Amino acid sequence: ANTGFIPDADYRIGAQYRNQWSSIMATPYKTVSAFADLQLMRDKLENGWLGVGAVILNDQAGSGSLRSTKIYGSIAYHQMLGLSSLVSAGFNLGWASKSIDQTKLKFPDQFDGKFFDNTLPTSVVLTKNDVNYFDMQAGMNYAYFPQENVYFNAGYSIQHVNRPKETFFSDNTNNGRIPMRHTAFVNGIFKVNDRTLLNPNAYFSMQARATELVVGVNANYGLSEYGEKQLLAGLYYRLGDAVVPMVGFQLSNLQFLFSYDATLSSLNKFNNYRGALEFSLIKKGFYPDNEDRQSLCPTIY
Repeated sequence: ANTGFIPDADYRIGAQYRNQWSSIMATPYKTVSAFADLQLMRDKLENGWLGVGAVILNDQAGSGSLRSTKIYGSIAYHQMLGLSSLVSAGFNLGWASKSIDQTKLKFPDQFDGKFFDNTLPTSVVLTKNDVNYFDMQAGMNYAYFPQENVYFNAGYSIQHVNRPKETFFSDNTNNGRIPMRHTAFVNGIFKVNDRTLLNPNAYFSMQARATELVVGVNANYGLSEYGEKQLLAGLYYRLGDAVVPMVGFQLSNLQFLFSYDATLSSLNKFNNYRGALEFSLIKKGFYPDNEDRQSLCPTIY
């Protein structure tokens, strides 16, 4: 639902890279993604507009060479309610592909008493090395901006609405269907003074019996009079797992962010608190004939 909802721009493009658990795994988890979204028909729809976007993601997980490639396209509609609030609804359709290298996998019945030996026979029979499926997501969003120095935003989404089947086994039952994932978030932006913005936010996700809660705050500090240069810093906490400091820099419409997951769970006995690092590069901009559009959220100036 946030596709094309860009309070301070008309379009944005970005890329991210994440490397996780490299201190304890010979083959760490690596994720690379790129995305773009933009606003359409702002001058043709009364107090509303369309948002369209796309994302591509590639992920490699562990020594079994589990690889995921996902390509999604999304569309959303945004409608202003008066002068100080907005509602959005959208959906996302895409294609996912996963593959493994069976020669790198080890199973419980290949344990020889000391080690796992994948040259030993196993009763586990995987009938294919790759799976492909269609996937669908849907969500809604609400934003409230009562004045130029205050902004609130909250949303809810469901991933895997169609519950696609994902299994490397030959199984004609409903086993292997991906459970729906429910996600909710809330955030705000508050202008402290002409050079400082605070952005507290929280995120909660639930899938089957697994849950994730992340809370934290960002701060933007203007290094120039009109905010062309900004220093960004933040701190997050993932419940029961990690603390995540973040730093970044913004130059005009280009933003660079770096974050690091410091493990707080019992896993830190093995990885010495070294969880994951992540880089993000995001560019925002206005259409040439729309550079004077007023931002819907607080800005540094």
